[in-house]
This record gives sequence, structure tokens and C-alpha cells, in this order.
Amino acid sequence: MKQLKPIQFDTSKVKPTEKFTSVEMGKLWATYEGNSLSNVIIKHFLQHVEDEDIKTLLENALSLTEDFMEKIKEFLEKENFPLPLGYTEKDFHSEAPRLFEDEFYVHYLKYAAKAGLSIYAIALPLVMRLDIREFFIQCGMVTTELLGQINGLLMAKGFIIKPPVLPTPEKVDFIENKSYLDGFGHKLRPLHALEVTHLYDNIENNVTSKALLIGFSQVARTQQVRDFFIKGIELTDKMVEQLKTKLHKENLPSPALLDHLVTDSTTSPFSDKLMLSHKADMFAMKVRSMGNSMAVNGRKDIGLLYGKALMNVALYAEDAAEILIEHGWMEQPPHAADRNKLASE
Repeated sequence: MKQLKPIQFDTSKVKPTEKFTSVEMGKLWATYEGNSLSNVIIKHFLQHVEDEDIKTLLENALSLTEDFMEKIKEFLEKENFPLPLGYTEKDFHSEAPRLFEDEFYVHYLKYAAKAGLSIYAIALPLVMRLDIREFFIQCGMVTTELLGQINGLLMAKGFIIKPPVLPTPEKVDFIENKSYLDGFGHKLRPLHALEVTHLYDNIENNVTSKALLIGFSQVARTQQVRDFFIKGIELTDKMVEQLKTKLHKENLPSPALLDHLVTDSTTSPFSDKLMLSHKADMFAMKVRSMGNSMAVNGRKDIGLLYGKALMNVALYAEDAAEILIEHGWMEQPPHAADRNKLASE
């Protein structure tokens, strides 16, 4: 690929001594929180993994979480910014038996890496400080490298099928009829490549999410949290079936369920706080994913499906936030000054 021509410009306005912008503050905070959560989850996986290749993959992932957290700690300490509490050994019960089979660990890592990439991709165009921009560039590069290892392992061990293969177009074509946008007749047009891509991606995300919900529902200590996970299983299962139907009607394959990769353990490796926070984050990722899917969709039936699912997922994530707040488990992100409060004081 071609190299960009260098541009000489004055970097004094974006030097490392500049105070954080809201973007830098928020994305560093979110990256620390997310990696501290993954760090605890992966430690449990490493206690029980038997496959040597998967063990190496987990060790690589754990190393990245530790590197990211250490670098963020350096940034925050220089700014006298309080280090987020995140998730610690208090949220991890090391004596618990395994909750998932080895294969699930690989699927989980893919889901977590996708979530990380979405944070870094949004941060990069908005970050102004050069040192923090370089940090997020590096985060994206090594996470992409990890995803390459994950996909390679998934294929090599037969844990996953490739996304659907479509016929190669014979020529460049143009849409000539508004019926291309229809979605409720007997003569629906075939799905186009981007629609297939996002249907596949959303199914892949949701089958991983469902398996995690099943495991968490078995081990949650409080009935309120357990009921919340059971509700999530039902919501996710319905979503998977609806998305799969769109592919199967056109004889296209879809990712398989991972439910069988959950063990019968009822001893929790994690605190209810961690598990509930994790599902709140995962459902927030579903909102972003479905928003992206709607943006490239061209059929009304699929748009309606995403619209309804988006509403249900957003309401479920809000329920999670309410339970977290009720128990005092939700750490507050950095926020703007409350001018009304300051004025009244």
C-alpha cells in the first residue's frame, strides 16, 4: 500500500501536557473499565483451560488487558485523575469450578475484542493529544492482531463456519425500481452482501451472549439478578431465531448456538456485580451493532426487525443499570460540571 506524504505542523497545541478533553477522559476511563472486567474473566478461564493453543490465546489476551490498564494508569496519574475501581480480585472467586468449556473461551475472546475495537475506533478521530492518540492506535493494532489469531484458531479447530459466500457479480449494476426497498411481499429481492454481513455478525454476537447469560443465570447469588439473566436469555433467543430466519430463507448458513458449551456448575466464579455489569455492557454493544446494521440495510422487513430489537435491547440495558444503581454497583463515568449545583452553593 502507498505511504502517506509527511506533513509538517506545529504540535505545540496538542502536546502531552495538555489537559484531557472529554473524549480522552471518557475513552480512557471506558477502556480501563472494560479491560479490568476482561482481565478477571480471562483469569478464571486460564484456571481451567486444557487446550494448549487456547491457553496461549488466553495468555495473549490477558497480557493485553494488563498492558492497556498499566498505560492508562500512567496517563491518569500524570493528570492527578482518580484511577477507576473497575473489577478486582474481590469480584473473582478462584475456588469455583469451570463454568464454560474451552471452545467457548475462543468465542468469548472474539466478542470482547470486537467490543474493544469499537471503543478505539470511535476514539481515534476525536482524540487530539498525540500520546493518547498513539495509545489508541496501538490498542487497535494489537487487538486486530489478536482477532486474527482468534479467527485462525476458530477455523483451524472447526469451531465456526465461514460467513456465507455469495455469487460474484458479472457486471456493475444499478437499482432501477423502488421495490428494491420492499420487505413485505411475495417477491422479495435477495439479501445484499452488507445485509448478510450484519445479520451474520449480530447472530454471532448473540449466540455468545446467550451462552454467557445461561452460565450467569446458573450461578447468580441473588434472585433479582438471576431473574434478570433469565429474561435476557429469552430476549436473546428470540432475536437469534428472527435473525437466522432471514438467512435460512435464502439458504444461507448462520453461526451455531453455543449453549452446549456451558457446564452444569452452580458455583459462581464472579460477583453478581461483575456479571450484571458485563451484561449491561454487552447489551450496550448490541445497540451499537444494530445501529450500524440499520445504517446499511435496504429492506424494510429487516429494518423493522432491527428497530424492534433495538428498543427491547435498550430497555433491557436500562433495567440492568437500575439494578446496578440500586445495589450501589455502578461506577460513575467522568461528567461535566453541574453549574446549577455550583451556583446554589
